[in-house]
Parts: sequence; C-alpha cells; structure tokens
Amino acid sequence: MTKALPDQRPAAARARGGAGFLPGLIRVKELSILLVTVAAAIYFALTSGPGFTTTDNYHTIAQYVAPWAIVAAGEVMVLICGQIDLSAGFVFTLSPFVLVLFHNNGFPLLLAVIGAIVVSGAIGMVNGLIHTVFGLSSFITTLGMAFLLWGLSLVISGGSPVSAPADGWVMDVFGAWGWSEFVWAVVVVVVMQVLLSTTRFGIATQATGGNPVGAAEAGIRTNRIKVVNFAIVGALAGLAGILQGTRVGSYDPTNGGFNVMFYAVAAAVIGGTALLGGSGTVVGAFLGALLLGLVYDGFNLTGISANAFYLVLGVAILVAALLNVYVSVMRKRLGSRGRP
Repeated sequence: MTKALPDQRPAAARARGGAGFLPGLIRVKELSILLVTVAAAIYFALTSGPGFTTTDNYHTIAQYVAPWAIVAAGEVMVLICGQIDLSAGFVFTLSPFVLVLFHNNGFPLLLAVIGAIVVSGAIGMVNGLIHTVFGLSSFITTLGMAFLLWGLSLVISGGSPVSAPADGWVMDVFGAWGWSEFVWAVVVVVVMQVLLSTTRFGIATQATGGNPVGAAEAGIRTNRIKVVNFAIVGALAGLAGILQGTRVGSYDPTNGGFNVMFYAVAAAVIGGTALLGGSGTVVGAFLGALLLGLVYDGFNLTGISANAFYLVLGVAILVAALLNVYVSVMRKRLGSRGRP
C-alpha cells in the first residue's frame, strides 16, 4: 500500500483550495443585497396576492426603481471619492425646465434635451470646483446648491407644473414610452459599472476615496477626479428628471428634491457603497434601488401604511451598513489567509 504524499502546494494555493464555496461567495460584493432582494421578491409574491406578479405591477416597480437607480449610479461615484452630493435631487427637478426653456427659444427637441443634460452636468462641475478649489466640504457646498436650485426651479416654473412635449420619437426615447425610463436605468448602470471597474478613471476614483494622499503621491489628480464625478452625478440626475417628468406628462417643480436624493443615497449605501469612500459598486446600488422599489410596491399592495416604509428604510440602511462592515472584515481575513 503506497503512502499518501504530503500536500506539496504552496500555502497560498492550499488556502485558496481549502477556502470552499462560502468564502468565495463572501468575496462577491453584491451578494448580501442580492440575497435580500430575492427574498423580498419571494415574500411579496407569496403575501401580496396575484397582483404582484403581473406585468402591470412589474412596470410599476420599474417606475419606482428607474430614477433612484440612475441618480444612485452617479452618487456611487461621488461617494467612492469620499464625498456626497445633496443637490442631485434638485438638479433632477430643474433639468426639465431647462429643457422647456431651450425648446421654447427655438432649439430642436433633441438639442434641448442634450442641452438640459449638459447644463445639469455643469452644475455638478461647479459643485466639484467649489469643493476642490475653495476647500469647502461637499456637504455644505451641495446643500447650498440644493436650495439655490430649488428656488431657481420655482422661479422659472412660476411654482406650477408645465406640460411636457408629447410628440415625436425624441420624447418616446426620453420617457414617453412606458419602459424607456427603466431601459435607460439599465444602460446607465451597465456603462457606469464598466467605467468604475475596468477603466483607469474608475481605479483612480477608488484610489481617491480609499487613500487620497497615496493616490496624489502616485500621480492621480484627485481634485480632477472629484470634479468629473460631480459632473457625472449632475448629468445623470438631469437625465433622470427629464425621463421621469416626460413619462408622467408634466414637469413639476415639487418633484424630486431631497426625496429623490435620499432614495438614491440609500440605494447606494444599501448596495454596499461605503460612505467614507474607497469602495462600492453601481450594480449594488441598482440592487439597492430594486429592493426599495419592491418593498414600497409590496407595502402598497398589502395595505401596509406608507409610513412603515420609512421605518423599514431606516432599518435597512443600518443593517446594510453593519453587514457591509462585517463582510469587509471577512474579506480582509480571507485575503490575509491567501497570502504566502
């Protein structure tokens, strides 16, 4: 009988080989929010009656999720930089009225849409420049910008809703067709996740938030990275505002605001983005928005008071933050075991 040979693999290889399936799953950043989202979908499908699993209800959930996911895709980038944008919800509010101003002054509809998104991005860029050039915290900078934009929206609109342009393929693409808002959300999430995880800009963004001093010493222009990301969240918020208002058929100066911004930030945090910067994923934020949409819709169908949604939202943010800390510690432990 032959004697069993000792395991001659390097220690790191043995550690990886013996890690098993569970540690491999722990390394998947979006795992926890994915499992919770699936569980929520199953729960409401079983308890909300047949109405939950209809195409119309899926459409309703998509309408909840889309604007939160689009704005969250931009907020993730800013949060990873270690900053926050509190004005995104008011860029969301203002952008459709900028579109109307351009269109009423002779711009073709497509150019008016593009112009409104460019203006939205420019607002974000101003936020970034104020923060980086003058050293003012992003919290204060964007809070002041939020109230400025709120007032500007009310002045431009006269405090009353304005009908959205209804004719032509441009409006169909930018919200009038029932599913276009959700399609845009999916496209934005895919593009932004690719940008974050596969490009030098994405790596620089993570380095800027994770270790700003080290990133600067490595030659990364951290201020420029921040300004670009503020511009991205502004442009995406403007796009989301146009899509939402066009779908509804009117541009309302009371729409958006802090409500949309907080849902977007909540989606990002629930999806695993660290508020202190350095880590996060756009896909995770999308799953966070999807979870919020499922819970909101499920509560409506089961007759639970809408007030309870905010209770659940608060608990979800706290639990998600704690879970993300725990999972991050577990990943570090697994990584240290894998090193020779």
